[in-house]
Amino acid sequence: MPVPAEVIAYYDQGRELARLTEGHGRLELWRTQDILLRQLPPAPARVLDVGGGPGIYAAWLAGLGYPVHVVDPVPLHVQQAAALPGVTAAVGDARALPAETASYDVILALGPLYHLIERTDRVQAWREFGRVVVPGGLIAAAAISRFAALHDGMHKDLLGDPGFVAMVEAGLPEGRHRNDLDVPGQFTTAFFHHPDEMAAEVADSGLRLQALLGVECTAWLVGNLAQLLDDPVRRAQLLSWLRRIEAEPTLLGASSHLLALAGR
Repeated sequence: MPVPAEVIAYYDQGRELARLTEGHGRLELWRTQDILLRQLPPAPARVLDVGGGPGIYAAWLAGLGYPVHVVDPVPLHVQQAAALPGVTAAVGDARALPAETASYDVILALGPLYHLIERTDRVQAWREFGRVVVPGGLIAAAAISRFAALHDGMHKDLLGDPGFVAMVEAGLPEGRHRNDLDVPGQFTTAFFHHPDEMAAEVADSGLRLQALLGVECTAWLVGNLAQLLDDPVRRAQLLSWLRRIEAEPTLLGASSHLLALAGR
């Protein structure tokens, strides 16, 4: 089943290029980088960035000496990523990766699981990650938390918006998020994981889950988060605190994003 047309249309707007480099989106970027730096094998380990978008993480890793190949279903993203120094890119699908078996030391999947609505598709993607990674290699895959939209609505005081409330209520039971009213600025068709579902999908793919971590953890609670992130000293303190709670099982659902670390 192809990626839904509305998902491609959403990313064709080009907003992904700035999402992680401005405002509070920087927390997701810096926290993901912080986790990866503690897990990655030394450069020049080969990295396959599945669903790598316009190449934000790919450019960072290439700058650290890693050869990076991006696979993404959005042609605009492939064009943007391929223009980056040290990065190659091609159109592809996480469920059928255009790569040889055991050909990469690291598989990054920091987006494709968001838009695989059916569980069978997500498990198939995990199987592909396991096929392509070398034995002993690292798979790092992200998911959006089941409760991310609910928390976002509380944080932005959207509880009085009937359309937003209806969207959250419809998505909470099974994690199927839809923007059927095509509200500008709202996320497109996606699946929002409960933490337990993430672990179960890894297990069903035959892989071994090493850790399931909260990315932002509870930092969305910070009212002046963007301003705090502008201050290097306060940002360092926040990142230090988040490292202390990133693996706390009782807090995983409070994070906007989850990061699963797995291997063969």
